[in-house]
Amino acid sequence: MTFSVSGSLVAIVTPMTEEGLLDLPAYEALIHWHIEQGTDAIVAVGTSGESPTVNVEEHLQLIEAAVKTAAGRIPVIAGTGANSTAEAVELTQEAQRLGADASLQVVPYYNKPTQAGLYEHFRAIAESCDLPIILYNVPGRTVADLQTETTVRLAQIPNVVGIKDATGNLERGQWLIRELPDDFAVYSGDDATAVGLMLMGGRGNVSVTANVMPKAMAELCRLAMAGQAREAAALNRWLLPLHRLMFVEPNPAPVKWALWRMAKIKAGIRLPLVGLSEAHQRELESVLLSLGVCS
Repeated sequence: MTFSVSGSLVAIVTPMTEEGLLDLPAYEALIHWHIEQGTDAIVAVGTSGESPTVNVEEHLQLIEAAVKTAAGRIPVIAGTGANSTAEAVELTQEAQRLGADASLQVVPYYNKPTQAGLYEHFRAIAESCDLPIILYNVPGRTVADLQTETTVRLAQIPNVVGIKDATGNLERGQWLIRELPDDFAVYSGDDATAVGLMLMGGRGNVSVTANVMPKAMAELCRLAMAGQAREAAALNRWLLPLHRLMFVEPNPAPVKWALWRMAKIKAGIRLPLVGLSEAHQRELESVLLSLGVCS
């Protein structure tokens, strides 16, 4: 299966009211803004979208709203992973029905499957639908770690088309690119090291920073994938303080506070996550002011 999405893929937040209700008008406004700013794809209801704390009905509402708002202008990749294979299958089939262009499938968390279990989990999901499947390895959150050898096995399934590697390990990223087929997309899931991975052949970056600086992240990806290392590295150095602060507390608390400070969303976030601490608010505000994204 051919899947040609590359560049800056924003791991978009889920705006919420102060009471924790979905704010769909703000969500739709963010998607319009991303398209205007040059973002290449929307990744909806992933980690940054608070997938663990939205219910199934809300999850599908968010996918449907993203698809309708994007209206074919850029692809929508729906986060439909779960630590229950049956739930992931159901969500992925519903995402296909709603018109998503692809599915992002996180490694199951908490239940710590073996590599054999991971293979069977992702195979069952892929075989249940016709959507392109992008694997998502983030062992810092999931504990279970999808190994390169297992990824290579999964790449033999026709609609398993890519992986978001959020390890930040560039040696590992190089092995993925080396061992996987040329048409299999390796995306960074770590903003600070994404330039390095793209310069080595990565297809793009699933980005948290792009929520705040979409135009700059789109340009960063364009430069890196074009092999313009000096220019890409200079832009990345400028963004590095923001990359760091996006993860100074558990995502998406920092990025949601930044978007609130930019008057893009309300301050809502769902427990067990809480809003950004005051000390980090001051530090993040200073960086936002220096980058010129708020006043």
